[in-house]
Amino acid sequence: MAVNLRFSTGIEALVLMATEPERFHTSQALATVLATNPVVVRRLLSALSRAGLVASVKGPSGGTRLAKSPKQITLRDVYRALDSGELLHQTAHDSAETKDLKKTMRGVFRKAQRCLEEELESTTLNQLIKKSGKKAAKPVAEPAVEPAQPAQPASVSAH
Repeated sequence: MAVNLRFSTGIEALVLMATEPERFHTSQALATVLATNPVVVRRLLSALSRAGLVASVKGPSGGTRLAKSPKQITLRDVYRALDSGELLHQTAHDSAETKDLKKTMRGVFRKAQRCLEEELESTTLNQLIKKSGKKAAKPVAEPAVEPAQPAQPASVSAH
């Protein structure tokens, strides 16, 4: 069975961005710190962007940063953005012998899913940062999501 690291990697990327909220973070820089491939980071950032948790700017001076305060982002928000779907799954085969067992298991799995999401809802990114001993930097102002304008080339006169 494969292990899904999207959720924990996404949280780590968000924490890195929260510690430097004024800076645009490139997928390459985040991937280096997270010891993963930039493609993996770009896929995570894309999902986090669709969920409204990060904002990205394209171009040479672009990158990604938080779209909300770390106090406003719950771990449930991250979980739903990256790992939507059920936590626990049942086998696909059906038989008369396992029909009642599967029905009972579905109820247990649903309850476990609710408990997980309630716990994740009660923890913000900021709380996680504090508990881990890091400090989230105070956001400067609302992040402007516009890249810096490139310098205009100086005119050269021919002699």
